[in-house]
Parts: sequence; structure tokens; C-alpha cells
Amino acid sequence: MATIEGQVRVSHKGAARIRRGHPWVFRSDVQPPRGVPDGAVVEVTGPRGVKLGFAFFSSRSEICLRMLERGERLADDFLAVRLASALAWREQVATGTEACRLVHGEGDRLPSLIVDRYGDYLVVQTLSQGTERLKAEIVGRLVENLAPRGILERNDPKARALEGLERRVGLLYGEVPETVEVIEGGVRLEVDLWKGQKTGLFLDQRENHQAAAGYARGRVLDAFAYNGGFGMQVAARVEQVTLVDASAEAVARAQRIAEQNGLANVLCREANAFDLLRELETTGERFSTVILDPPAFAKSRAAVPRAARGYKEINLRGLKLLAPGGFLITCSCSHHVHEADFETIVADAAADAGVSVTLVEKRRQARDHPVLLGVPETHYLKCLVLRRGD
Repeated sequence: MATIEGQVRVSHKGAARIRRGHPWVFRSDVQPPRGVPDGAVVEVTGPRGVKLGFAFFSSRSEICLRMLERGERLADDFLAVRLASALAWREQVATGTEACRLVHGEGDRLPSLIVDRYGDYLVVQTLSQGTERLKAEIVGRLVENLAPRGILERNDPKARALEGLERRVGLLYGEVPETVEVIEGGVRLEVDLWKGQKTGLFLDQRENHQAAAGYARGRVLDAFAYNGGFGMQVAARVEQVTLVDASAEAVARAQRIAEQNGLANVLCREANAFDLLRELETTGERFSTVILDPPAFAKSRAAVPRAARGYKEINLRGLKLLAPGGFLITCSCSHHVHEADFETIVADAAADAGVSVTLVEKRRQARDHPVLLGVPETHYLKCLVLRRGD
């Protein structure tokens, strides 16, 4: 058995949530325990003392329990076994991929643990008291299994503060250079692991980037482009790509990536995408492909109405810029905006734009970012491929 450092009792509501398979139990459904260390592995019981499983305990977060196991036993080597299982899955779905996610938290039954690979380097996030407590063991097992040249912790997300943990970026093993070069879909990318968005790249869009190349044609507009994940993948197959991002640093890096890959048909523009979409519409511009991959507009439920307005605005403008027969590839990474709601928003935008569109394909995050069935928080990325009527 793994070392268990206490017992925590949950309410009827919390017990029902666990039985449905959800890995989180909130503080309001937990009887406050005494003497349980921060981040400890605890046994979880129901109102009548029925054993429900084992979890990481957090003394600070609203997510008080992160379930590790439903049942009466948690193996001593659960960390090693689950890491091995996660790595084996990536061998199936990301064989030969230089940049991918190796561990995706709850999706790999290792809640709050993120491990990303960029060539010979790993980036780790321990986003709860539980995984922070196991960080040294996690690093040791990653070194043993993967022999990386360096491991960096990108423990700067706001989620750490909710756990009462320090937000920091630092070296955990070996050495990690300021920038790393990886190949995605045949395109060489320059990645800043220390300061870049997420852990360096938007790895969850990797499969969508490459799928877009099968649709893109003519003149392409890639808004909210960051380093050009979508635009660089389609550039070799189209007439011209215009990449737009509000970050001067991201635009400069995208320009270098285009030059390093000999993509002379890529134009990089620093601009607010909302403003530029309106400007391009006013000047009568048309594109055969429009790609919209904005940041999360809704980071809480309270922000959903405002986010819906933002998504409708950019999709309305994107559809007005789209030539007949052209493709709109539009994304949302806000897990609070559900897939059906996102489709309704885009449909409303099409109606207001006065155009007819067909849904060609629904996509989600790459397979190295597993979605747990019945846990909507793990299905956060939506990607719709739409075709405007002729």
C-alpha cells in the first residue's frame, strides 16, 4: 500500500461525485480533517464511513481532494505505474513527435501533474500540494525513464497560488537553454521554454495545426497566431499567409521561424486581432481560409456571457472576410464554453453575417491531452472546420 497520512470524510454529494467518476471533490463537500499534512495522500470515506478511495489532499484549494483511486487499495508504486502507462500511450499516438505532452494530469490519472517534452528537454508543472510534495520523486523517475538533458519547472500558473504554493520557474535537473528548436509537421520551430506561453508551445493544437493543412488554400488569415502554429503548417500549400498577434515578441519569433524555414509567403503583423478584423472587412479584403485561435475568453463561469460576445464578434468578422467556398477554422480553449454552446455562437455569427456554412469537421485537443469521459473540465479545446457556401 502507498503511505496514507490520514482519512477525510465527504458529504453525500461528494460521495456521489466520486462514484460518477469525477476526480475532484470541492471543499464544501469535505468534512475538515485534523492533522493531515498539506498534499498528503488520504483515504476518502463517505458519510457512513464507506471507503470510497484515495486522493491528494489540499489544505488551501477549493478543490480539496483530487482522486487517485476509487477502491480499497492504492498501490505503493502507483506513480511509477501511471508514468509508465502515460509514456506508453504517447508511443502510440505521438511516435516520433519531438514536442508533445507526456503527462496530462487527470487524463493520465496523475491529477495536477503536467509533463511536456521538447526534444531532449522536459518541462514539468506540479499544480497542487500533492504533486509538489512528490516533485523530487517525479523528477527522479523521469530521468530514469527518459534520460533528458534537462528538466525545467514552469510552476508559474495562477493555479499554484490557489494551492498556497509559490509561483516559480527554475531548473530541476541538468541544463535547459534559453531557446530550443523542435520540428512539428516538418516545420522547425524556435521555442522559449523559460518564458513562452504555456510551457513553450500550444501542444494541444499540434494535431489541429497539421489537419488545417488539408483544408487551407489561397490567401490565409491566421489571427491570434502566437508563433504561427497554424500558419506555418499551411504556408507551403497556399498562396500567402498573414499571421496576426498582439505580442511584439511573438510576432518577431514568428518572423524568424518563417525565415528559417524559407517561407517567403508568410507576412507577420503585430496588431489587435479584433481591430484588424474590422479594418480588413472595411477595406474589402477577402481570404480563402480564416483561422481563429484566440486565448481563453472565459476563465470562469461568470465570464461566459462576455466570452460569448467575444467569440461571436471574431467569428462574425471572420465569416465576412471569408470568400465563398472558403474554410473557417475556429477554436475555443475555454472549458466553461461547452462544445454545443460554441457551435450555437458560431451559427449565430453566420446568421448575422448573412452567410450559409456547413460543418465539415469537429476536432478537439491532441490525443496526448486525454479527455476523461464524463469530466467536462478535461474537454476544453474545441476546433470547428467550417466551409462557407459558394
